[in-house]
Amino acid sequence: MELTGAFRSFQLAWSHMHYLFAVLCVIVTVYKLTVFLAERKAVLRHTEAFPGPPGNWLFGHVLQFKQDGTDFEKMLEWAEQYPYAFPLWFGPSFCFLNIHHPDYVKTILASTEPKDDFAYKFIESWIGHGLLVSSGQKWFHHRRLLTPGFHYDVLKPYVQLMSQSANTMLDKWESYATTKEPFELFQHVSLMTLDSIMKCAFSCNSNCQTEGGTNTYIKAVYELSNLINFRMRTFPYHSDLIFYLSPHGFRHRKACKVAHDHTKEVIRRRKEALKQETELGRIQTKRYLDFLDILLFAKDEQQQGLSDEDIRAEVDTFMFEGHDTTASGISFILYCLACHPEHQKICRNEIMEALAGKDTMEWEDLSKIPYTTMCIKESLRLHPPVPGMARKITKPITFFDGRTLPAGFHIGTSVFGIHRNSSVWENPHVFDPLRFLPENVSKRSPHAFVPFSAGPRNCIGQNFAMNEMKVVTALTLKRYHLIEDPDFKPKMIPRLVLRSLNGIHIKIKPVEP
Repeated sequence: MELTGAFRSFQLAWSHMHYLFAVLCVIVTVYKLTVFLAERKAVLRHTEAFPGPPGNWLFGHVLQFKQDGTDFEKMLEWAEQYPYAFPLWFGPSFCFLNIHHPDYVKTILASTEPKDDFAYKFIESWIGHGLLVSSGQKWFHHRRLLTPGFHYDVLKPYVQLMSQSANTMLDKWESYATTKEPFELFQHVSLMTLDSIMKCAFSCNSNCQTEGGTNTYIKAVYELSNLINFRMRTFPYHSDLIFYLSPHGFRHRKACKVAHDHTKEVIRRRKEALKQETELGRIQTKRYLDFLDILLFAKDEQQQGLSDEDIRAEVDTFMFEGHDTTASGISFILYCLACHPEHQKICRNEIMEALAGKDTMEWEDLSKIPYTTMCIKESLRLHPPVPGMARKITKPITFFDGRTLPAGFHIGTSVFGIHRNSSVWENPHVFDPLRFLPENVSKRSPHAFVPFSAGPRNCIGQNFAMNEMKVVTALTLKRYHLIEDPDFKPKMIPRLVLRSLNGIHIKIKPVEP
């Protein structure tokens, strides 16, 4: 009898628990919905002065991006309709103000406002809090410590190493020159830039260009780029828990491990080699200084260096930024020259005269190819390796036309949109290197061309990247004629770097002696 009574009491208590749980769920749901509606209402109020394309109330503009190579065209159409800036919604309550005019861009790039905590937070599990995503005092401290790693004296010996990597790639291309069959550029150039960054920044001969099979690190970078982009476009994946439990989250962790193992091994080898060295001067008597030397020995006025975690984050950042962005830039440069043989011919004549029979580039040669440099810049205008950037403002901002945004708002800079803005560039889709003659550059806003960003948070490695682009372009044109393949037009897609959905294909033939 007592047992029956106890059981009934338990049943009654359990039914009350169900009731309380149901009430709690309703309260949480109502609270979440109230917060969501308040956030959406606030964002709508803040963007009233910025008309933009209509979007779905739940998915925003996400469904309008088809990921089929036409997304940039859509962005340019909207840019024509909505001058200077327009809102872009990713989900029901998250909004960027997308800016695409130099007069708006200079307001944000002239500041030290941090990178946004939406898109960039998805990359942190991969590259940590390196220069790309860090902010405040940490960013300032790291930037100051790392700047010596990009001094001209450090960059000079890299030119010959870049030449070696480029020539290894060009040797492999001889079979394509013989058959005159089209081939995909990006996979070759990506291996070459990885080989180059390993030699230059980490004094490591990776042999990744001559090894058979697909390089696991490059494969991991591709995977991570695609997954991060997919996560940003998929509203439920904005939740760390949902993404972690998903199949895509599993793939992300697996690719992160490959990337981290790669950089850990690079750091481990160097620390092992440096056990007997305590000063940079002693290292420099044995070989040139590289980026990793600067990282490991960097000290501020209080003799504080970088922690092991900070070093790994900066190595991960530079390993990615130093090979993937330059691979995108070089691939599209070579493609542009294949499509414009008249400019290719002028570049080749200039290069032949500058190199005077040499098969390698030297530091002094970089300044002897001004027309080639203009062609490189024009390709970077049309195909910026980093097509967009984002910041989260920490204080209210007022643009030149009086429109304002409050602190906490996210601002996206469309580099692609600025570079093809018809109010800034005449015939913006036409390849015209003469735009970069000094007299033409002086007539434009300095923020009309920002492939490496601008202001205090500009790309610390831009001289490294430009040098590599010049070296590879010059040595390639010295050996091969580049020929467009009309059957393969690149379908540009935004990832962490600019890529082509169907690859970047050209044909080549040898340059006659």
